[in-house]
Amino acid sequence: MEEVARAAQISRPGLYFLFSSKEELFRAAVVQVLERDLAAVEHVLADGGRPLPDRLAEAFDQWAGRYIGPAARDITEVIEANPGLLGETAETAPQRFEALVTDAVALETGRERARAVARTLISASIGLKHQARSREFFLERLRVAIGLLVD
Repeated sequence: MEEVARAAQISRPGLYFLFSSKEELFRAAVVQVLERDLAAVEHVLADGGRPLPDRLAEAFDQWAGRYIGPAARDITEVIEANPGLLGETAETAPQRFEALVTDAVALETGRERARAVARTLISASIGLKHQARSREFFLERLRVAIGLLVD
């Protein structure tokens, strides 16, 4: 907490005034990042001037691609070991992402197929994220999955 306070250029007591615990600070930071990521995803998917496969690849990159690598694994382990740490955000953020992808796909494939496509792409991205050696590898393989499901 001392290092965080120093980086924020406030006193440690001032930091504890804003966040009563390390857990609360962590939760606030994760929520802020997820909100930023979801806003970026929404912006990318709303760009109807680009082909859907390109928008989907960029949306998944915004959502998951930037979190490929050792540091991302550490964060995932912390969250998995402490399921209550993020509260409802652990459920609502992925649900919002799924809804955004479903809506984008529905415009081109119809609502009936869109949810299955979105869920399959999300499952593929999760598997790829665990296999990926790099962000480029993740995106290359994800583009294949998108090509198979969205045409």
